[in-house]
Amino acid sequence: MKPFPGGLQNFMKQVTQIQGRAEKLQTELKARTFTSTSGGGAVAATVNGDYQLTQLVIKPEVIKDGDVEMIQDLVTTAVNEALKEARTTSEQEMSKLTGGMSFPGMF
Repeated sequence: MKPFPGGLQNFMKQVTQIQGRAEKLQTELKARTFTSTSGGGAVAATVNGDYQLTQLVIKPEVIKDGDVEMIQDLVTTAVNEALKEARTTSEQEMSKLTGGMSFPGMF
């Protein structure tokens, strides 16, 4: 039994194709944005696919209340949820591309 059906050359060609598609997908994911809210929409956080916070919106009425601890909690929750959505989406898209196989260091 051959370790690589179709031969090593065919296998390497497939790996190169997957790598090219993965790089394209990573570029597309980095350009996407993910937004999450907390406190019934009182705080909204937007991150990009590169896991960077790009926008934070806090409604004025939240600030007027003056509860700093509540504001901190709302911001933390919104940012963490947006990051979680970005990470989950990225993992799902990469998994579709690789058929669930992991390529350490490649993505």
